[in-house]
Amino acid sequence: MELTRLPSIPLALALALAFLSTARRCVDASESIIGSRETCDIEGEEFTVDKIPNMKCFNCICKNGFVECVKHQCPSIEGCYTLLDRLDNECCQRCTGCTQDGVYHESDTEWMDRKDPCRIFTCKSGIITESKLRCYTPCSNPTPAAPGQCCPVCAGCLVNGQKVTADRSVTTTEDPCVTCRCNKGKLTCAKQACPTLNCPTSKIAQLPGECCPHCRGSRRFLPPPKGACMLGTTLYPSGKPFYADHCTACTCMNSTVSCVKETCPVLECPREYQTPGRCCPQCPLIEEIKTSCVYNGIDGETWKLDACKACACKQGKVLCAMSMCPPMNKPCPPNSKLERPKDQCCARCVESDGVCTVFGDPHYRTFDGKYYSFKGPCKYQLVGDCVGRTFSIRVTNDAKWTKSSAWTKAVAIKIGDLKVNLGQKMRVKVNGKKVDVPYAVANRLDINRTNDSIILNTQIGIKVLWDGISYLEVSAPSSYRGHLCGLCGNFNSVTKDDFSTRGGHVMQDPQQFGQAWAVGARKTCVRPRSGNHNKERRCRGRKDQRLCNRVRSQIFDACHKKVNPMMYYKACLQDMCECPTGDCFCESFVAYVHECQRLGIQLPHWRKSTKCRTIWDHSTTPANLIRHLH
Repeated sequence: MELTRLPSIPLALALALAFLSTARRCVDASESIIGSRETCDIEGEEFTVDKIPNMKCFNCICKNGFVECVKHQCPSIEGCYTLLDRLDNECCQRCTGCTQDGVYHESDTEWMDRKDPCRIFTCKSGIITESKLRCYTPCSNPTPAAPGQCCPVCAGCLVNGQKVTADRSVTTTEDPCVTCRCNKGKLTCAKQACPTLNCPTSKIAQLPGECCPHCRGSRRFLPPPKGACMLGTTLYPSGKPFYADHCTACTCMNSTVSCVKETCPVLECPREYQTPGRCCPQCPLIEEIKTSCVYNGIDGETWKLDACKACACKQGKVLCAMSMCPPMNKPCPPNSKLERPKDQCCARCVESDGVCTVFGDPHYRTFDGKYYSFKGPCKYQLVGDCVGRTFSIRVTNDAKWTKSSAWTKAVAIKIGDLKVNLGQKMRVKVNGKKVDVPYAVANRLDINRTNDSIILNTQIGIKVLWDGISYLEVSAPSSYRGHLCGLCGNFNSVTKDDFSTRGGHVMQDPQQFGQAWAVGARKTCVRPRSGNHNKERRCRGRKDQRLCNRVRSQIFDACHKKVNPMMYYKACLQDMCECPTGDCFCESFVAYVHECQRLGIQLPHWRKSTKCRTIWDHSTTPANLIRHLH
């Protein structure tokens, strides 16, 4: 049917009734959390915050001693000018979708015609756009399209020298609307038309190098009169066709706009030579055929420009292709961060290593963040690979000088046939023989020394940090997620089941849980008989509080907003009650500093300010360090 251009009808009245974006910002503002930060004691525990009116839209947990609330991830509404009214039980604002043949499609989705695989439909803010794929074959002998597919395929996944991977598409710099995908070593390239936009012309923008323009901002307008359609700021009556632009013929039917858009031919000339046409840009009609390129070589040669872009010389023309990085519309999930690996084109969310810490009169923080204390006087499995059996780490607790307390005395790491023992005063043994640090076993592990710690790195990714007194830190890569067991928990991102025993039973009491992971003979359990422990050392109230209160002082002020020091203050008071040396407050300080450092906060002068020495300082003045020397 031939379409006739209809005069557009200004929507002055409709614009007057529109909800402005400022109103939307007010709605969003009501969802933000305003007020003082709440503190918490049980790391990893879920919280319900009464002050949040729509609590169902937030997930709140105890993290680093503060209640941290994260709103549930919502789809982006950027560029949507047909926002739906939010229902009372909904957390997210949604953009208007499309209904075709009784089937509803969300905004920003596309689907293929069941009878014609070259016919593509897209839904964008309530507007349906139909277009035909234009196939592009960057090879001389393509294989015809398989049944149900639109375009022929090329063997190998290379476009102008740029490799196409299964998880990342490639486009050409001459025509960024071309998308090349790789599936099982077969390459398919096609171009489709951009979706019809439903926003005012003043809000349409296009970034250099991008295929399609997009709308900026978002709004919610009152629906147009029954049967009519609104596109941008123009109202169209129902039942009559119209042109949205030179390439796009549309129809308004029962308040739904459906458009048919021409897909422009694939261009291979450089963008500076392309000339605008009535609908599509064009290349020069006559091009000189050459056998070499001015830049970098002869016909058929390819070269890399960087990790994202490669070029090829084809009949005297330089044709380039570059990887299409996925949009990062959402922040990285918890326990991961955005990184761009070396020699890689696109940034991606990389899971952080899990970290389990042990310090003082043993206090434990599991890989999943659960904090507890367990004063067992025996040998225990701290962490092990309970699936692949690739490694295990055991700790021996010392309770010779206390009535009810204990401290980590030694660490034993087993990886295959290698056994590494880390003891007091930084003693290191490998397979029973004392070794000097630094020390390495080729392609298996290396042991190094810093100013205040021994650091063991293994080829399997497990790392151990030991300060030679009582602070122990084990790091495990994400590949071990859900495979671990022991006092450090199972590393599955869930704190509730960290107290799991070998049989998979979840316990509630930390003392019973700790004893369930005892290993070795009973002779390793040492607790002094009544009367043999140090009777003079008891909790000294104000003096202990004064010493421990340093962790809440200006010495550590740079970290207080990131990590609540209260947990470490309480641990410090507990450690001082049966401290045989008088300086056990330092062990909580060490743990606090390491937690701060993981968040990028440096506290270079804390030891001098708190008079906490390292084991290297202790080794030069060994006079009264009973526990550190036995």
